Amino acid sequence: MNVSELKDNMFDAIGKEWMLVTAGTPERFNLMTASWGGIGVLWGRPVAFVFIRPERYTYGFVEQGDTLTLSFLGAEHKQVHGICGSKSGRDTDKVAEAGLHPLVTEQGNVTYEEARLVLECRKLYADAIDPACFTDPSLVSRWYGAHGGFHKMYVVEIINVWTK
Repeated sequence: MNVSELKDNMFDAIGKEWMLVTAGTPERFNLMTASWGGIGVLWGRPVAFVFIRPERYTYGFVEQGDTLTLSFLGAEHKQVHGICGSKSGRDTDKVAEAGLHPLVTEQGNVTYEEARLVLECRKLYADAIDPACFTDPSLVSRWYGAHGGFHKMYVVEIINVWTK
């Protein structure tokens, strides 16, 4: 499917349904729940942007590779997001615990049989969120400090789209 054919409300898909960010190789990968991000056009390309804290285990996998997947499972799989958003792949097999069934794309990226929508992406740009650049300082006190370190933002080109 072409990204321009997407009919999803991505505000709801990302902010309410949530997504799994998965990076690594079929032999060694990790996933995490994310509810921050967006979809749009940048540099003449269809892109997504996601935010990952350096403390997250998935961060290292995203840093090491050039690609990742964003998998949307649907509201009926909300318990999967609870597991994948609260436990670390450092000490838990989140895939097994969540009952997910990994699939490998032709590009060698991992997604899941349960996904209703998958965006396969290639990294284009990454930068750490800088607290000095906030024009609304209330966001720093609300979302950082006790919550953990500042996110790194990744702008990724959407190279493939699959829907059920």
